[in-house]
Amino acid sequence: MGKITEVTCMVVLLCGLAAIAEAEHVKYKDPNQPLNTRIKDLMDRMTLEEKIGQMVQIDRTVASQQVLKKYYIGSVLSGGGSEPLREASAKDWVDMVNGFQNGSLSTRLGIPMIYGIDAIHGHNSVYGATIFPHNIGLGATRDPDLAKRIGAATALEIRATGIPYTFAPSIAVCRDPRWGRCYESYSEDPKVVQAMTEIIPGLQGDPARKGFPYVAGKEKVAACAKHYVGDGGTTNGINENNTVIDRHGLLSIHMPAYYTSIIKGVSTIMVSYSSWNGKKMHANRELITGFLKTTLNFKGFVISDWEGIDRITSPPHANYTYSVLAGVNAGIDMIMVPRNYTEFIVDLTLLVKSNAVPMSRIDDAVKRILRVEFTIGIFENPLADYSLSDQLGSQVSSTELLKPTFCNMKSSVQTI
Repeated sequence: MGKITEVTCMVVLLCGLAAIAEAEHVKYKDPNQPLNTRIKDLMDRMTLEEKIGQMVQIDRTVASQQVLKKYYIGSVLSGGGSEPLREASAKDWVDMVNGFQNGSLSTRLGIPMIYGIDAIHGHNSVYGATIFPHNIGLGATRDPDLAKRIGAATALEIRATGIPYTFAPSIAVCRDPRWGRCYESYSEDPKVVQAMTEIIPGLQGDPARKGFPYVAGKEKVAACAKHYVGDGGTTNGINENNTVIDRHGLLSIHMPAYYTSIIKGVSTIMVSYSSWNGKKMHANRELITGFLKTTLNFKGFVISDWEGIDRITSPPHANYTYSVLAGVNAGIDMIMVPRNYTEFIVDLTLLVKSNAVPMSRIDDAVKRILRVEFTIGIFENPLADYSLSDQLGSQVSSTELLKPTFCNMKSSVQTI
């Protein structure tokens, strides 16, 4: 009996050591593994429920550790200037983001969520942040290097609040000054807008490999080129309306800045509320999957606008199951469903199980989302610290940035 017990104990010990070794060498947790190896290893372990959860982005007002854990939520955002509390400090922001992150890290696979915020002229939703001129003013300088430096300063302040992702820049080409969002456009000239996409390597860092999503460490953030495509060309400048233009016009006026953004490694692209010749962009498979992902070979993820798929129908949310079907099959990878996330999850799950949305479409979405998350480095550093807190509203960085501006503006005026 003694020998049998000894052998049994040895077997149990070896099995235990093997299990520990396996846990310590899970490929997706190993930063030394190739990116595609990590993505495949993680996806092979994920259930349908976990994959669909990754495709969901909810607003912070409905988020909690319990919600993120239960539904495997992939992303949280601050919508419309939403903040953890009035005049919140950098520390307050870090604590909030980390609180949500702890919910994600407590899931079975520990996949971190990605927090996003609008920072379109500085970290503009945050009290005490440096506010820079809006795009229309920056475009007037004709100074791409200034845009890049502003991007770098903005990224640093975003990271100071523990956030790794911003919904910027807007690369709309405003063709009618009656459009209420012309201030978000660098110019009516697509060449100027193309040049000012230099803000993207400012936010993300200079790409290590052209045409591939890239974020260069803890002082940089993932960027988002928006709104794809033609949002600045709507009839009579009516916001979220119809852009009536032939394919040549669309590609030559509204698309060039997207070509350049992709080359510069932009991580994500947001779809426009507007339509192209009567077809809602959120349901436009030809332009999202066909042109953006296939022709332009965009490797990051495509995100919807705030309740963007709801607006596929008129009135919005009139046939939500259809909207989910049309939006996801069009090629949108992450869906901004700030409040009704449970309805989205239920509908998409049923659509997959009935084969209306193919599993290959879900896998494409999740692969793209994970690619960006691994690139950001949040698997290795999911929780932010307070080390960059003093960079929020830094007078040194903003003063240095603006020193050459007036000289550049003068030079620009002389050449216009």
